[in-house]
Amino acid sequence: MSERKILTDYVYKIVASLVQAGVRNVVVSPGSRSTPLAYAFASTKQLKMYRQVDERSAAFFALGIAKATAQPVVLLCTSGTAAANYYPAIVEASYARVPLIVMTADRPHELREVGAPQAINQPNLYGTHVKWSVDFPLPDDAAPTLPFIERHLARAVAIATSAPSGPVHINVPFREPLLIDFREELPEASFKQSSIAELKPSVATQQELASILRTTKRGFVVIGELALGTDLTILWDFVRQLKWPFIVESLSNMRTSVPEDCLPYIISAYDAIMKSEEFKALVEPETVLRLGSQPVSKFMMQFISKSQPQAYIVVDEDPMFRDSTGVSTHFIHASIGDWLVQLGIPETALEAEYLVEWQDANDIALEYIEHYTAGAIDEGAMVSRLLELIPNGSDIFVSSSMPIRDIDTFLMKTTKDLRIFANRGANGIDGVVSTAMGISQVNDRETYLLIGDLAFLHDVNGLIASRYQQCNMTIIVMNNDGGGIFSYLPQSTVEAHYEDLFGTPTALEFRAIAHMYDMEYIRVEEISELFSKFNIVKKRPLRLLEIFTDREENVYAHRALWNLINAGLKAWQS
Repeated sequence: MSERKILTDYVYKIVASLVQAGVRNVVVSPGSRSTPLAYAFASTKQLKMYRQVDERSAAFFALGIAKATAQPVVLLCTSGTAAANYYPAIVEASYARVPLIVMTADRPHELREVGAPQAINQPNLYGTHVKWSVDFPLPDDAAPTLPFIERHLARAVAIATSAPSGPVHINVPFREPLLIDFREELPEASFKQSSIAELKPSVATQQELASILRTTKRGFVVIGELALGTDLTILWDFVRQLKWPFIVESLSNMRTSVPEDCLPYIISAYDAIMKSEEFKALVEPETVLRLGSQPVSKFMMQFISKSQPQAYIVVDEDPMFRDSTGVSTHFIHASIGDWLVQLGIPETALEAEYLVEWQDANDIALEYIEHYTAGAIDEGAMVSRLLELIPNGSDIFVSSSMPIRDIDTFLMKTTKDLRIFANRGANGIDGVVSTAMGISQVNDRETYLLIGDLAFLHDVNGLIASRYQQCNMTIIVMNNDGGGIFSYLPQSTVEAHYEDLFGTPTALEFRAIAHMYDMEYIRVEEISELFSKFNIVKKRPLRLLEIFTDREENVYAHRALWNLINAGLKAWQS
């Protein structure tokens, strides 16, 4: 058998195995050593292939596709430092529990560790940040080789998509020559299917949870960012059944598209009311149930930690459950499923006034926020107005640092259909543009990116993807000339070196970048301009809306709002 046929059989077996396992999207960073697989992916009609030459951006682009589809996405690059550039997105995928199938082409074994060019130590390159790693054999005509890679790819996809989801790494060595014969049909798979078990608690565990919930007099539920693909109808039924205060963060996507009958139980202004010591003393819980990851709000997590509830129950699909408070009393290893609404809780002992206290405080905070945004001119007010202007049926990707915190403050519970996404696995500002572009590729909704100037600069290379596939998105840059979030931290009280080390102003504006990537550019300097300029009919698929704000004004206005809410809560309690 010729070397070319051996190589062709090998790479098309890889592709067929991935398709058989349910993979439909592939992101390729072109390079030489990955040529055989790139050709095979590009020539397979069952796959949609995306291109991005910058590997770091490509990995986040794939992350966005996987987040939007809740399906595994293949990521392919050449050998050497190209593979190392995938690392930040792999770390995010690991902590955010996103299924990526990372495929790194490699030099053959005889060229490793001998000084050959573009050869680094790639096996186990990503360490503990992937769920599994395998170094594939070289293509050959030995009988076990193709069955080996077929079953290992089925294993890889099963591992990546089983709870908790996450990235896996497949290192694939190739010898030259690297050319293959194109094929229109994939080889038939001998391995048919991986069936992943449902992860649910035992009957005894369900009974214990039901007993705690039934007998609790003072308790609330916290819902953070949920596992990809979570069925929200189950959680809405749980809200209707339990009728407790539900502390829902924006990334849970339970502040939007809220059913009318569930609105009374949704507490969305919790971060603001958690700044009131008097209110926290009033609502100390005996039970807290947390579903999903911990919320963005540091004040909420500090409240739980200080309260030390008699029962703090964490439901998580990973036995390495997440609890940064250190006060959890129960852990339930399970995914959110029908079992949650089958607990059989016809009524609970929750004190009626306890629910009313949360509802009243939430309403007071929302009134102050609405009144504030009607007249304020700072960045928070801008975000509040944007949330009103962004049309129904849209997706919003939010950067870390101040944008996600402003969304957490100003996104009120609503029946409006909006979906919120962010990279909160590792909470970094790298790859934000690329992740948002990935999300925009695979949904049929308008996509908006809310981002600060430093995060935008950090991933401006992500816009290269728009040169290889059409991208449809509005990028909203809050340009406060530096790292706005540090103005809220203790570092801001030390004048020496603050601007050099934390404020980090660049004095850059982004009109030229918009021109470089053929984007429509709109400049907003005053909040009074926002409505008319936002509603300009979009002329190009990509639009950049640059909004200029002042860091000092933002801090002053945010703190003034918090003080007003605090004073309002004091007056309510007196």
